[in-house]
Amino acid sequence: MDLHFGDGKPTDEERAAVDALLGPPESSWEGADRSDADLRWARGGRAARDRRDLLLPGLHALNDRVGWISEGGLGYLCRRLTVPPAEAYGVATFYAMFSLKPRPATVLHVCTDLACAAAGAEALCTGVEEGLGSGAGAERSPCLGLCERAPATLAVRAGDPVRTAVAAPATVDEAVRAAVAPDSAPEEPEAVMAVPQAGRDDLVLLRRVGVVDPASLDDYRAHGGYTALRRAFELGPAEVIREVTDSGLVGRGGAAFPTGRKWQATASQPDQPHYLVCNADESEPGTFKDRVLMEGDPYALVEAMTVAAYATGAHKGYLYLRGEYPRALRRLEHAIGQARARGFLGDDVLGQGYAFDIEIRRGAGAYICGEETALFNSIEGYRGEPRSKPPFPVEKGLFGKPTVENNVETLVNVLPVLTMGAPAYAAIGTERSTGPKLYCVSGSVARPGVYELPFGATLGELLELAGVREGLRAVLLGGAAGGFVRPDELDIPLTFEGTRQAGTTLGSGVVMAFDDSVPLPRLLLRIAEFFREESCGQCVPCRVGTVRQEEALRRIAERTGAAAADDIALLREVGRAMRDASICGLGQTAWNAVESAIDRLGAYA
Repeated sequence: MDLHFGDGKPTDEERAAVDALLGPPESSWEGADRSDADLRWARGGRAARDRRDLLLPGLHALNDRVGWISEGGLGYLCRRLTVPPAEAYGVATFYAMFSLKPRPATVLHVCTDLACAAAGAEALCTGVEEGLGSGAGAERSPCLGLCERAPATLAVRAGDPVRTAVAAPATVDEAVRAAVAPDSAPEEPEAVMAVPQAGRDDLVLLRRVGVVDPASLDDYRAHGGYTALRRAFELGPAEVIREVTDSGLVGRGGAAFPTGRKWQATASQPDQPHYLVCNADESEPGTFKDRVLMEGDPYALVEAMTVAAYATGAHKGYLYLRGEYPRALRRLEHAIGQARARGFLGDDVLGQGYAFDIEIRRGAGAYICGEETALFNSIEGYRGEPRSKPPFPVEKGLFGKPTVENNVETLVNVLPVLTMGAPAYAAIGTERSTGPKLYCVSGSVARPGVYELPFGATLGELLELAGVREGLRAVLLGGAAGGFVRPDELDIPLTFEGTRQAGTTLGSGVVMAFDDSVPLPRLLLRIAEFFREESCGQCVPCRVGTVRQEEALRRIAERTGAAAADDIALLREVGRAMRDASICGLGQTAWNAVESAIDRLGAYA
């Protein structure tokens, strides 16, 4: 793309899309017609620069309206925000869902990641590419978070408003129909269809999914909603943090950091303001639990964010939602609007004199933005690259202020901590891994979906619930960043300490089963491709290492034994370098699954 932005002129549609987000320009310095006053002094520059964080929403506005981001549209957005064009170009090209080259108004994203690859995504891609007409295009996509219904597609038609349609499990005809006529595509199954245990009395986190109307605040309240927030106001911030600490709740995103310690560290910072960030950018292949919670019980997340903000002294919360979740976006926008209208958000929450509100920020297809500091950069309008630590987010996070960041499942766990009390919550699970845990089960099972079990249940017990098929060859725990285990290792306890002792990881709760029909070398190559594509490129070990890993796996895809020995040795050397020297978890874990497949499954032996 040519960076001479003065030559490109925005279309009326592009101007309208940006102005709908930012309001009309006030001076010619921002893109309005020139007036006599503009010839005498410059106005609005400082105010525009203070809105740098609206760059990502602005890029979404252009992409949603037209289907791609032109030179003129990007240049106009840069003028409105006084962002240097080269910087905006760097941000726009960082995200997979944006295009800076002309493309059809309708794009069909076909998932080619692990669960979908095992379910025939390659044949689906070929059929779709042949079946689509000139008015639509097909793009191969990383995980769409629809693994329980693989293979999956997402059709996006640009316009005002943008239209989306999901086909999953998709046939060629269904995918093409969703792309050609998204408005008339069949309604996507409700979230409850992804919960095989729905209706069981012993559920804690999933008990309302399929029971309450996700659009009704009154229905949510009739099923215990906002009991936890009322108790939080009775206890006060310090006691809420004590309850969360005493419960033993740890982060459910994979790092397993004690939630109470994170909250306390943020609350104790004198620097103001404090921020709360909900990380709903679950992009780990095989993960879809947060999507099910947001679609099936959105008010629970709104309430949980309010509790967390109250405890940590935050008055503004950002919900960073992955861009591939259009229905979750609609549900949460509605829930936040209803909560605000009814006094559960705003300047005086529940009449308690406490102010808190939530703003949704959409991701745009970048796995790395699941890392907390990369997420902060993305919200602020920069490339989603991780920051070096220290300082840690509890000291200097979003906008350089103390910030508490938790994912959806972690936050929703806070509600039962407060309603049942810390001792009762801690009695669930094991001594070191307390409470219930959600698992995303997909692949070669009869009943894929989200399962809730107390920590301590074994992998075999979980797979028995899901109905594992004959011929089980391997189980991937933790997603692409996790590790494989053998069929004779199903007695592994599903706890953070149990999986560590077994030499694997629980991660975010991905459990993906593969039978003998799935070619393991192709699966490992797809994992390597994923990490090479998703590396932000900031640090050399990850930027180079992920490429070398993919190259080596391509060379040995058809070789075994002595012929592959040199490349396996190279893989180990590259893997150690990435693990030891990468800035963030992406590079540090990019070798895990490949290593476990070689060592535990005898891949390429």
